[in-house]
Amino acid sequence: MKRFQLIALFLLFGLLACRPAPGKPPLPTSMGQPQTAVPNEPVPSLQPDAPSAKPGSAPTFADFWEGRAHFVIDVPETELPMGESDTLPAPNGQLWSYVHASERSAGVVDQCGAPVEFPGCVVIYRSEDGRTFHHEDPPVCQIACNQCPCTVEEDHIIQQQYPRVVEHEGHYWMVYEFQGRVMVRDANDGLTWSDPTWVAESLIWELWYANCPAEERIGEHPFAPFHYECLRGGPPGLFIDDDMLYVFMAQGQNPGAMGCFKRAVADTGSKFVACTHNPLFVGAADYGPEAKDATANIHFDFRTISSAEVVKGGSGEDTRFYMLYEGVRGPGAGDPGDTQFGLGLARSMTTEIDGPWEKFPGNPILVDLPGNIGLGHADLVELEGQTYLYTSLDGETR
Repeated sequence: MKRFQLIALFLLFGLLACRPAPGKPPLPTSMGQPQTAVPNEPVPSLQPDAPSAKPGSAPTFADFWEGRAHFVIDVPETELPMGESDTLPAPNGQLWSYVHASERSAGVVDQCGAPVEFPGCVVIYRSEDGRTFHHEDPPVCQIACNQCPCTVEEDHIIQQQYPRVVEHEGHYWMVYEFQGRVMVRDANDGLTWSDPTWVAESLIWELWYANCPAEERIGEHPFAPFHYECLRGGPPGLFIDDDMLYVFMAQGQNPGAMGCFKRAVADTGSKFVACTHNPLFVGAADYGPEAKDATANIHFDFRTISSAEVVKGGSGEDTRFYMLYEGVRGPGAGDPGDTQFGLGLARSMTTEIDGPWEKFPGNPILVDLPGNIGLGHADLVELEGQTYLYTSLDGETR
């Protein structure tokens, strides 16, 4: 018995000795990290007599970055739901907006006819003009289940959250979050989706399970409980460039970072590998003052960075990739959960996605802290050369 106890003690000591040291190592400050909190001006409404942009002369993100352009409110209420959406032109000439919704939020049922629990599955809101959207009655989950009734682990029926969809050469790709993990599917028509692929072993975990690099470590937050130690996942982003599929996701917390993982589009059987330049950029180094208003703006992305929406602009050596992202500062004192959200902008510093990035010095854009849950999950679509952004400025309408 004593011999058994001695062996058990040695095994326990070995397990403890192999566990990586806890804590969040310092991360380098990203280029463009704001140093001074500057309040945002209210977003103006588009005037009825405003001249239309001439073909080829519509403002770009390069213009916005340099201060030559700004956003204006064109349609104050599109009937898109709060939270998030991802909109793109559909094969039938409509605009399709992919969102996650549930029985509680929109009366959603799955393809077996059962009500869907919150937060829900992917459904489509449709529009003829990009100004007003509607859904089926009742809305039905777009992703078919493998059997009836649908199951959580196989079909992800209760959490196909924060979908992003891109079209590439007539084929469609979708990413979404399922319980912290990032999943990718593809379809020929944007409607009938393949089985999921788990991207880059994305997860939230403790160090006893596996080690993680510095950018994926979770640090301490002054007003949030500390449960996990590593994060690679959360609300994702998606972009295809030069036949390479890039999936963007959160890396770590407190401070958070943005990372990407890539795979050739045609290599459907290959694993996603981490981008060489991870983390692409890092959030604010600390929580900052206790105030939850514009005076704390520069700390808006301290806790988590996620929900990448990427567009490509320019040509030749001037090509750059622009990313809108959600920055979450986290809760304030006494708050039950995350209560502070902002919309950030970043861009590549070269012609490559997998390269150095910089943050917009005027972050956060459009709205000051504390923001709202519908602000940071930006939805960009280009129509007739003009860039449109679907978001929520007031936390009530989108």
